[in-house]
Amino acid sequence: MKAVVWHGKKDVRVDNVPDPAIEEPTDAIVRITSTAICGSDLHLYAKLGLAMKEGDIIGHEPMGVVEEVGSEVNQIAPGDKVVVPFNISCGTCWMCRRNLFSQCETTQNQKTKKGASLLGYTHLYGGVPGGQAEYLRVPMAHFGPIKIEQDGAPDTRFLFLSDVLPTAWQAVEYAEIEPGETVGVWGLGPVGQMAARIARHRGAGRVLGIDQVPERLAMAQRHGVETVDFGAVDDIVEVVRELTGGRGVDRAIDAVGMEAEGSPVSRFLQATKLVPDRLQALWQSGRSVRRGGTISLVGVYTGAVPLAPIGEMFDRQLTVTMGQANVKRWVPELMPLLTDEDPLGVDDLTTHEVPLDEAPQMYEKFQKKEDGCIKVVLRP
Repeated sequence: MKAVVWHGKKDVRVDNVPDPAIEEPTDAIVRITSTAICGSDLHLYAKLGLAMKEGDIIGHEPMGVVEEVGSEVNQIAPGDKVVVPFNISCGTCWMCRRNLFSQCETTQNQKTKKGASLLGYTHLYGGVPGGQAEYLRVPMAHFGPIKIEQDGAPDTRFLFLSDVLPTAWQAVEYAEIEPGETVGVWGLGPVGQMAARIARHRGAGRVLGIDQVPERLAMAQRHGVETVDFGAVDDIVEVVRELTGGRGVDRAIDAVGMEAEGSPVSRFLQATKLVPDRLQALWQSGRSVRRGGTISLVGVYTGAVPLAPIGEMFDRQLTVTMGQANVKRWVPELMPLLTDEDPLGVDDLTTHEVPLDEAPQMYEKFQKKEDGCIKVVLRP
């Protein structure tokens, strides 16, 4: 089969690799019909080489048709259309019974001191072959796959149940937004876009979206988000405070993580090492939220984080919540929203839909934010 394979920093290729096969009675084989490139895949593409091995199949946002199931898989059957969550969880362990599926103790990576295994996401998280491929072996298929019942509905209406939608929903849930409150969303990539829309859907009075990419700002504006171009101002914190009467936003969502890129002043501080580049979104959101407010971290951070503004967070009595999305916890709340009426605007998220063979070019384009690239769907 064809698959997107990691060969080194900024070097992904579409290779011919062996087809997957059933290895455990709880496995399934899924023929992939759609699979997306996630913003966190860019970390693998450009930054996390030490956790990768040449030949790894990447990708963790797949859906498709079940081809074969193991002897202990009863919830799905050949011919079923399914979305596959990015975290691999058993559904019955201590953590899973508490809806902490991203911390599943059955697939937890204790040697690397990490949580549940993930599809196609480094050897820190199990080194499991990913879903940017023609076929995928799905571990824990007795629990994980989400069966899609709507006949004839386009893949992209449901594909984002694999990661983007549950991640954005959890970010909003963890932000503890009260009706009428003002929410700031740092980073208007796919998760930030959906977090902003979900915040409005769930009663936020006002949502500020912070980014500097024109196409991202325009997309957010189409869905009622007030946008701020942080590349056009010297101090985004002061701008946000001015927009909120000096107090700051009630809740902040950091949907950027370690891909952060600052304003001209921020870039100067980065160059002098006063502020690490990957902490820009955390610093900005932490200083833009009101005293007693909440920061919900959903952007991916890895490794040790120096110079985190803990002292200021303590002084301002902030609540900080974070973590990998517990995908299946949020599916019952999200599925009723994936209707023809499309209240979350899911149909207005994908900007590029291309054959799997074009994955290398799309990784480069996505990483460079070229051609209005916000969300890429690959078709095997």
